[in-house]
Amino acid sequence: MQSAISSPSGLAHSSASFQKTLTGRIILAVAATGLVAVCAHISLPLPFTPVPLTLQTFAVILVGMALGPVAGFSAMVLYLAQGATGLPVFTPHGPGGIAQLMGPTAGFLFSYPLAAASAGWVVRAPGSRASRFTRAVFAGCVASLFIFALGAGWLASLLHLNASATWHLAIAPFLPGEAIKITAAAGIYSTFERWRRS
Repeated sequence: MQSAISSPSGLAHSSASFQKTLTGRIILAVAATGLVAVCAHISLPLPFTPVPLTLQTFAVILVGMALGPVAGFSAMVLYLAQGATGLPVFTPHGPGGIAQLMGPTAGFLFSYPLAAASAGWVVRAPGSRASRFTRAVFAGCVASLFIFALGAGWLASLLHLNASATWHLAIAPFLPGEAIKITAAAGIYSTFERWRRS
């Protein structure tokens, strides 16, 4: 006979209890920053823009959905603090450290706490009759609005770009990939939640 802890519902209950402890929250936040750092290193520089193509936003959205608005926000603030101290958590196609937090991609980086918080809040918003996956896709879209708004706005200000140049350098090239990343994050989140509630 399986023990309660080894059954899916037992594991889910243990996971939920772990998330409520201070130690659990700290471990999850650090693990979340590790996921974002790994995804930052899966990076492809593009010759026509200073913004590389990375998997970071996928990780940020997934972290926000999984941890919730407060813990997701806190994890991303921790991630930025790690990068500011010089830890190699940002994409390697940049100067790293404080310099990266002042360069062309700074707006994208500083959007991450807000993006994670918005994804976590929207996916948990009460009253929605949409499926878990649909809510997660919508949450990813809202998070992406923050990412593109702050990222493109910062780049436009830094490089004195007009609206057309900003669109072509900071938004348009990344939209197809962002759609894939949102769908993947929503699929992983909804699958985990289905398992957790079974």
